Amino acid sequence: MSTSAARSPWAWVPSLYFTQGVPYVSVMTLAVVMYKNLGVGNAEIALATSWLYLPWVVKPLWSPLVDLLGRKRHWIVALQFAVGAALAMVALVLPGPRWFALTLALFWLMAFASATHDIAADGFYMLALPDERRQAAYVGVRSTFYRLAMIAGQGGLVVLAGMLYEHRGPAAAISTVPAVASATMATSEMTSWATAWASVMALLSALFFAAALYHAWALPRPGGDRAAPRTPAFGADFLRVFAAFFRRRDIARVLAFLLLYRFAEAQLVKLVAPFMLDPVSAGGLGLRTQDVGVAYGSFGVAALTAGGLLGGWFIGRIGLRRALWPLVFAMHLPNALYVALAAWQPQQLALVSTAIAIEQFGYGLGFTAYLVYLLQVAAGPHGDNPHRSAHYAIGTGFMALGMMLPGMAAGWLQQLLGYRDFFVWCCVATLPSFAAAALIRVRDEAAPR
Repeated sequence: MSTSAARSPWAWVPSLYFTQGVPYVSVMTLAVVMYKNLGVGNAEIALATSWLYLPWVVKPLWSPLVDLLGRKRHWIVALQFAVGAALAMVALVLPGPRWFALTLALFWLMAFASATHDIAADGFYMLALPDERRQAAYVGVRSTFYRLAMIAGQGGLVVLAGMLYEHRGPAAAISTVPAVASATMATSEMTSWATAWASVMALLSALFFAAALYHAWALPRPGGDRAAPRTPAFGADFLRVFAAFFRRRDIARVLAFLLLYRFAEAQLVKLVAPFMLDPVSAGGLGLRTQDVGVAYGSFGVAALTAGGLLGGWFIGRIGLRRALWPLVFAMHLPNALYVALAAWQPQQLALVSTAIAIEQFGYGLGFTAYLVYLLQVAAGPHGDNPHRSAHYAIGTGFMALGMMLPGMAAGWLQQLLGYRDFFVWCCVATLPSFAAAALIRVRDEAAPR
């Protein structure tokens, strides 16, 4: 056995899943905060960043290519270099003209690379740890470092951007001032934000180049990591696997649940950061960018993680059938807290952080039920589906689509209704989730330990 093959999983599992989480949080959260800081309107932010879900929606369509073309180890290293290059380009184009269109295109390429990296990393994980007991032993490590990436990105990097902006001050200068959507924002303010975010993106780029070099050395070389043989019947087999997913008798109920369970959350999540950043006169909370990083990115993600852990334990104890409705209510009822925040507009960071932590904790609880049901769907009606991996990937595509489509119109709705009425609408928008949950049939089994 080679030295690399014998290397402890602790040498590569934490870093691999940390780098899997950072690009996702970059395109889904950092991009929202960055565009808001640079004066882009809420409607444009929600529409543009919702499109970034598309690579995760359609990734099941090209996932077989990762098996057919080269080694997964090579895919991982190459894609990390690609993400690093895309981040470097974002840093370069931010100070220049047409920065909005260019950064959006680069974020889309980063999302495509990240979705493909997910496929390669998860496949490599199973190859490098062929023993199912070892795979299970490191599942918690994977999840923990993915969540740490969310805290580092959604929390630490947002805080860093705010601190850099305040340190440089509005008078900071760069060669070209970006033209952004807001005509009311001072040129010096926009210049300072562009400089701050360019620095953050450059730091992330350096991180990914370093990660790619490290993984080129640290990743083991399992014997099974080779291109899969191609057969003339591959196309027919590929279509047959897809067709089997849609031949379920309850497919309409399954799809309704996958698409509607997070219908309200998909709209809410696009406006949380803009709501906290907008001034009180515009209906927001008027918080600083670094305060958003602390409240939403640190306390919020920590509460989300705790909710997920407790939700998994709860389902493991009593089974999904009995746990489903308590978790559905836990996920959706805390949305009313945003109505209260929009009505009272408190500026106390501790109070805002507490409200967001409660909502994220409930979301973590409810999302666990969603994931366990998705595992049941992938396993088939009788738990013996031979294509469960492919069907799980298809299910995650519909999961991403359920976040992408409602989020596209969220910014427009908020601008039409105002923040308070928009959050009231988000509470009403939970009704399709309750209806979809009432229609599904779940097996009374515990969650995988």
